[in-house]
This record gives sequence, C-alpha cells and structure tokens, in this order.
Amino acid sequence: MAPMGDNVVVSNKELEKLLSMKGGKGESSYANNSQAQAIHAKSMLHLLKETLDRVQLNACSDDEIPFVVVDLGCSCGNNTINVVDVIIKHIIKRYEALGFNPPEFSAFFSDLPSNDFNTLFQLLPPFLSNDNGGVSMEECLAANNHRSYFVAGVPGSFYRRLFPARSVDVFHSAFSLHWLSQVPECVVDKRSSAYNKGRVFIHGANENTANAYKKQFQTDLAGFLRARSVEMKRGGSMFLVCLGRTSVDPTDQGGAGLLFGTHFQDAWDDLVHEGLISSSKRDSFNIPVYAPSLQDFKEVVEEDGSFVINKIEVFKGGSPLVVNKPDDAIEVGKAFANSCKSVSGVLVDAFIGDKFSEELFLRVEKRATAHAKVLLEQLQFFHIVASLSFP
Repeated sequence: MAPMGDNVVVSNKELEKLLSMKGGKGESSYANNSQAQAIHAKSMLHLLKETLDRVQLNACSDDEIPFVVVDLGCSCGNNTINVVDVIIKHIIKRYEALGFNPPEFSAFFSDLPSNDFNTLFQLLPPFLSNDNGGVSMEECLAANNHRSYFVAGVPGSFYRRLFPARSVDVFHSAFSLHWLSQVPECVVDKRSSAYNKGRVFIHGANENTANAYKKQFQTDLAGFLRARSVEMKRGGSMFLVCLGRTSVDPTDQGGAGLLFGTHFQDAWDDLVHEGLISSSKRDSFNIPVYAPSLQDFKEVVEEDGSFVINKIEVFKGGSPLVVNKPDDAIEVGKAFANSCKSVSGVLVDAFIGDKFSEELFLRVEKRATAHAKVLLEQLQFFHIVASLSFP
C-alpha cells in the first residue's frame, strides 16, 4: 500500500491551537485516564499546603477584593476541581485561625483554546451562595458537592500573559510544564545535526537533539516565570509540578521515555514497515515533551530571580498505570494505550488522521500487552516539584 496521510502537517504555529488532552468522557479521554495524576497529586498535598501557608493574607483589605486562585494547564477532568477546592478550603481555614472573615474567592481554570472546557464545566459542582445571609462560610465548607467560589475559564498559552498585573494570589500548575510551546524547529529539519531521524521523541536521541529540547524547555519556563511575575500579587505563592528525571543525561527521559520512547515509538515504526505512512512522515512528528532534571529547572528560576525558592525537589510519583488486575496483561496493555492516547491522541489524530491514529494505538496496545509485566515494574514517573513565593 502506498504511504498515506503525508499531506497532513502540524506546524509549530498550529500546535497551540491543537494541543490538548483527549476531551469528552470516553474510554480514552483524559477525564477517564487521569487517576494516576490524582494519586500523585494527593501524595503531594502536604507540599502544596506548605506553599499555601506562605501566602500573605491581607486581613485589612476591602471585602470586595476577592482572593484569586489560578490553575494553569487545567485540562478537563476532576483533578483540577479537586485541587482548587483544597486550595480554597485551606486558605479559608487560615483566615479563620487568625480570627478574620474570609473574602470571596475566584478560581480561574486556564488551558489552551483547544482544551475541552465544556466537559470541565459540566463536572463543576453547583455554586453555594451566601448572599443575603442565607448560607454561612462554615456551611459552605461543610456542604458536600458544592463550591463556595466563582469560576471562569481562561483560554491561552501559559507561556505568555493571561491575567491583569498584580491580580493573582495563588498559581497552581501540575503535570503541564513538561509540554513545550513547540517542537524545536531544528529537530525536524533534515539539514540540522539535531534532526531526530527515526524517532518521535527525545528519548535515546543524539546530544544535539537533546540540547535543542533542553533549550526550548528553558526558554519556555523563562517566559512562564516572566508572565507570572507580572500577574502575581506581592506576597503570593506558586506551586508547580511537572514530569522530571533523575538522570543527568537529557536523552534518558525516565518514565516519559518509557511512555513515548518504547512501544509508542515501535508502533510508529510498524506503520512505516507496513507501508501505511512514510518514514519521512514519522520523522517529522515529535512529541513536544521534555522531562527536566532538577538542575535544568532550578537554573531558570534562579536566573529569572523574580521568585524566592521555598523548595525545589524531585518527587517520586509512581506508575501512570492504574489497573484493577495487575496480572491481567490485556488490562495493562489497554491501560498503557489509553494513557498514551489520552495525552497524545489529539496530536496524532491531527498528524496522520483518525484512521491511522486508530491503527497506531492498536499496535501500542498489542505491544504493551506483550510486555505488561515489565511495564508495571519499570514504568515509574518522577516529578519536579517547586514551591515559589513572590516577595
């Protein structure tokens, strides 16, 4: 069969319009494949609360000025709602411990315009108002399946400005900053020494490719910090979590490497060998993800200099695979494929079309099923966790 789909090209300019986690509520949606992220986030709650304890509370401020919480890279599942709920309840308790009346709260959920905000908003609990003295703040806190804060969605790239100057008290971003604003152009340029020939990810690539990815990550993170330093109120705090690695070698991407650099990579090779796509088509697709080392991350924060570093550390998150029957290879294979598809499926669909994307992920599932035991043993994620304050 002649190679198909070569007329579909996803440029870096289009990436921002396309990149999103798999929307909806289907089997391979992010909403139904983010249990691992929920588990990892729960294990880091003590670190989040330590960061929140550093936020400056202005007890003498005008009651009409709300306390503003922002989740950057919110995606479209329950995780973002749960973490905003934790943040606001913790801040309310801090106000009450000081004997002050809490202000009103606004929560902004932000992601790229392609994010499935509709699904996210459908998951939001109803608002429990305390207008006209009808409901006390204590009753709001005690009420299950209700929220005591106002919400809005903010579409746009967090590598640029999104909010008015000095308007945000707390920024939170989890499992998002490893997504680059673009694939470095030299990585898909056949004339470049950084050309990532034969691969769709940085894992196992050459040094020049790795350095291009690292440079892009650090450029993006610097832009992220510059934007937040304008938007954050003095005394505010920021809690950031992204995929990280323990190796000093950037071509060893750890858990991200196993997710995108093994069976996912082999599935692309299968499509080439079967004549479904060309090798040049495969080589022009790269996953825009970089798992930084602690030093990669810390260098940018220190060079920016806008934020006080409370803590930056590598945190062991665990496996991204959540299965009921670990001994069931078929369930493990399906979980791996769905995990892959939930975070990269939209890009793959846009690049080679729905038909070949379906073929690709069927092969991912088959290969993962055959290596289920190894995946369960070896697929472990590490995260860079950063607690920063804005003096």
